[in-house]
Amino acid sequence: MNHNASPSGTARRVMGIVLLGLVVLCLAGVLFVLRRPLLMAAPRCMAGRWHGCFDTFNGVVLMTLVTLPAAAMVVWTVARRRRAAGVASAWRMSLAEVAMVHGTLPFLWMTMMPGAAAGLVPGRVSLVPGRDLVTMGPLGLVGNLLVFAALGFFAPVRCAALASVPRVAALGAGCSVLVETAQWVLRLDRVSSVDDVLVNAAGAALAALASRRWWRTAVDAPARRPRRARGSG
Repeated sequence: MNHNASPSGTARRVMGIVLLGLVVLCLAGVLFVLRRPLLMAAPRCMAGRWHGCFDTFNGVVLMTLVTLPAAAMVVWTVARRRRAAGVASAWRMSLAEVAMVHGTLPFLWMTMMPGAAAGLVPGRVSLVPGRDLVTMGPLGLVGNLLVFAALGFFAPVRCAALASVPRVAALGAGCSVLVETAQWVLRLDRVSSVDDVLVNAAGAALAALASRRWWRTAVDAPARRPRRARGSG
């Protein structure tokens, strides 16, 4: 009999409850800080107006929070179907997939918002590393770190082939290059900067480090399974 099974299971449940509590507290803190901007955008968003809702930072954040229950329902539905089909780690896979999309699309939407002179001015490019970091400011720096943070956090959890910080950083950099190229091609009155690519990639890599415990567990699990002895059936 394995006497360590019950304590380890209890410890995992306690850790899960603690992590869930921390997530709830962080979400509550974000809502408290952003309560006034979100309330300002709420009337226009609830009325379905494009201007003042979907073309503003406050409106996009509000709609991201409002659609959280729908995202949770998608996770529950997909996970239930996978469990019924006998898929291993159904909840892990479903949560990672939905969280990657739900946590990345709002930031992509904000980065692709056109400026006041969109279509009138040619695309601008900044290829000197470090030049734009000075003018980015704390809010811009944090925002760029978060663009692909959800992707970096959950991609290695979902896909074992990405269970490596350098690979996640490369993925974040590649996605960022596509975004910056689209900004330049579509002439959105935004600067396509190499610093944005570097910070986006760094944000994805840092997020991957934060989830390392979960994706390393998923990758190492097959290696820890005891091999069946020869001739044991």
